[in-house]
Amino acid sequence: MADTMLQETRVLVVVAPSFNIATTMGFIDPLRAANYLDGSGHFKWEFASEAGGSCTSSNGASIWTRALSEVAASEVDIVVVSASWAPEKHATDRTEKALRNWARRGASMIALDTGAFILAQAGLLRGRKATVHYEHIDAFQELFPDVEVVENLFVLDGNRITCCGGGASVDLGLQVLQGLHGSALANAAARYVFHDTLRGPANRQQPDGAEPLGATVPAKLRLAIQAMEANLEDPLPVPEICKVVGISHRQLDRLFAVHVGKTPALYYRDIRLDRARGLVTQTRLPLAEIAIASGFASQVHFSRSYKDRFGLPPSVDRVEGRVPFEFRAWPMHRNPKDRDG
Repeated sequence: MADTMLQETRVLVVVAPSFNIATTMGFIDPLRAANYLDGSGHFKWEFASEAGGSCTSSNGASIWTRALSEVAASEVDIVVVSASWAPEKHATDRTEKALRNWARRGASMIALDTGAFILAQAGLLRGRKATVHYEHIDAFQELFPDVEVVENLFVLDGNRITCCGGGASVDLGLQVLQGLHGSALANAAARYVFHDTLRGPANRQQPDGAEPLGATVPAKLRLAIQAMEANLEDPLPVPEICKVVGISHRQLDRLFAVHVGKTPALYYRDIRLDRARGLVTQTRLPLAEIAIASGFASQVHFSRSYKDRFGLPPSVDRVEGRVPFEFRAWPMHRNPKDRDG
């Protein structure tokens, strides 16, 4: 993003059905605040979708959009692609062609949440660094090996910008505002929308330290979880994890019981299954490969464990999981015994 002061920055937000409306508006709101506080039209934006008309977000709220065919020839400075569930369904030839045309004409391309899947499918992230919501990182890596994926809040790679979504879109909006109009206006806009700390591209999606609600996770527990997350394909035996962390099996059991509400073995199994579910519903990898990639030597054991956790076998979830999650999906679509630990 250039540092030049522009009279008006034209922003086009392309949304896909079931997009995250909070993420999308979080990006726009600092720009709105800047216009208001400075009494000037620094930014102008409009919303588009492939079909146009009303586009329903993942929480059921809708916004009115212009059809992509109506805006494809528009001169814009920034194109924002906002998607959430099943982004592969919305990476159509028409959408990809429009995005490539805007990129060729020099627009900065921004992706929110799983919008990076659509940019990557259009060939606009090849050889670049990018991020997506942590739940989709494994699938993104499998589908687009020519993109370097990192688990950061957002990534600035020239005029290709990707953001994991959620509250990080506010940080990105403020970063864009600061790059175009300086720190004074960005600070004023941050105060106006009550965003008291500006996180940058170096911030990770899941930082170490205190939990969001203030409780601090013990260092030994965090080390154990990190060891598990680093060994999903070839799971470590729990006694080996205890050696890595430097505590007894009984101490590890106690830490997980108090802070997680599950045994170490059950927690380890569940995070492997969570990885598997992302690959099942977001890629076309054979289920046998997914079982191995998630640390299950037996596909029968994998399918049984998967159904026990999510309530349906992976073969069924591969079909139903591609439907936008209309209040039926994980984590609600689980057996009560799993929710209770």
